[in-house]
Parts: sequence; C-alpha cells; structure tokens
Amino acid sequence: MTGARIRMLAALRDSIERIETHDGTAPARVALGHAGADAALQGGLALGAMHEVFAEGRQSAAATGFIAGLARRISARRPLLWVRQDFTEVESGALSMSGWSELGLDPRLLVMVRAPDVETTLRASADALACDALGAVVLEIWGETGQFDLVASRKLTLAARMSGVTGLMLRMAAAPMPSTAETRWIVRAAHSPPAVPWSAWGASMLDIQLVRNRHGPVGHWIMEWKCDECLFREAPAHPRPVVAAPADRPHQAAVFAQRRDGSVFKRSGHRFA
Repeated sequence: MTGARIRMLAALRDSIERIETHDGTAPARVALGHAGADAALQGGLALGAMHEVFAEGRQSAAATGFIAGLARRISARRPLLWVRQDFTEVESGALSMSGWSELGLDPRLLVMVRAPDVETTLRASADALACDALGAVVLEIWGETGQFDLVASRKLTLAARMSGVTGLMLRMAAAPMPSTAETRWIVRAAHSPPAVPWSAWGASMLDIQLVRNRHGPVGHWIMEWKCDECLFREAPAHPRPVVAAPADRPHQAAVFAQRRDGSVFKRSGHRFA
C-alpha cells in the first residue's frame, strides 16, 4: 500500500469519526412525547442518524406501528420513503392506508419502494438518505442477512448525517448485530386498557425497550400512541371497577367461607349441585 493511499484512508477514517460523533456538536432532536423516553434520549430522537427497531417474535405489526409513529414525529409534513423487500407482504402483510390514516398519518406523504433483494434494498435506502427533500427513510429488512454488516451500516449512517435525513431500520425475524445505529429498540404489543362498552377497540399500546443508546441510558416503557396529537404518552392508569358488596346479604366471601359438603353449596335456603 502506497503512502498516498495510507494518508487517504487515514483522512477518510477521521472524516467518518467526525461525522458519526456529530462533529462534537449536539444533534437536533425531536421529542417523542413520552417523558421517560425523551429524558433517556436527552430531549428526543436524534435527527440525521440511523435508528434500529426490532420486532420480537411475531410482533411485526407492533414494530411497524412504532416505526410509523417515529416517522410521523420526525418527518411531520415532509415525504416519507419506505423501502422494503418485495416478499415482505407475504410474510407480514401490506401496509394499510386506512390504518395509516387511523394512526394520524397522511397516506399522501408515503412513498413505497419494493426491492427484489437485500442488496438492492440497502442501495436504494442509501440513495434515498442522500435526498434532503425527504423527511425520513424507513428501511425494512426481513430475516438474517450477512449483507448488512458494519460497512453497510456505516454507509447508511454517513448518508443520513450528510443530508440530515433520519433513517429508521425495521428488522423482522432477525437478531441485533453490531452496527453504527444511534439507538436500537425492541418492540412488542402491550395490553390495551379496558375500553368503554360502546368502544370496540382499545388504545394503541406498545411495550418498548431501548437496548442501545449511544448518548444516554437505556430503558423499558409501556407507551400509548395518541392518534389525535400524533405523539407517544405514558400508559394511563385504568383500575378495573370493583363490584359493590350486596346490601341485603353478607359479602360473597363470607358465603363461600361456609362449610362445603361435596359439590353442594347451601346459599339463602337454596341448594345448587
């Protein structure tokens, strides 16, 4: 290796290090709305960086919803480019535009790109991240792959940093691997709080675990996505109602505390087999 090439590689390494560390300056951030997560993220999700979201098990819908919420917080009224492998719809289904609207997002700002393989997906995402007209780029990769390594991750990080466009990588059926991502999240569905009788659906609840944070602590929270405000909130406390004790007879616990005779219970003069 010649001296010129060695100097060039050293200069490139220095440039990469400065870019990945944001040139020593604090990156712009957007708050998620969840107090605990925003505190861990030092004010919110870093813009112009790569973030990874992993679906645990068969939690693709929950992870997709979380990515959609992040994209809405990041891109606001700017276009969102979503790059996914073409067979992903067979594995996890297509994105529903009616569901997109119900989450509070504008389907007119979503541009879908279907790629035949991982290599094309990575290349298309890198090109998209270089376009500063976009609000965010979602890169969806299904399954384990050796093509997404530290070199590929660094290319995406550099492209995001240079343009200021935020990259969101959605990984399905894959285990976390070393990367240059700013944050890494693992998402599961959480139980919705009890709904009122006339409401068929509960609120969108997510079990969110932040397992990598380059500039702060990690954490684990239950978040609720507020469709009207388009932000995440802490899970509300919904204590289940307790039935009042009957006024005309002893409490049920006292009744069941009576002596039992086989499978026959004596209650208020009646016998039940």
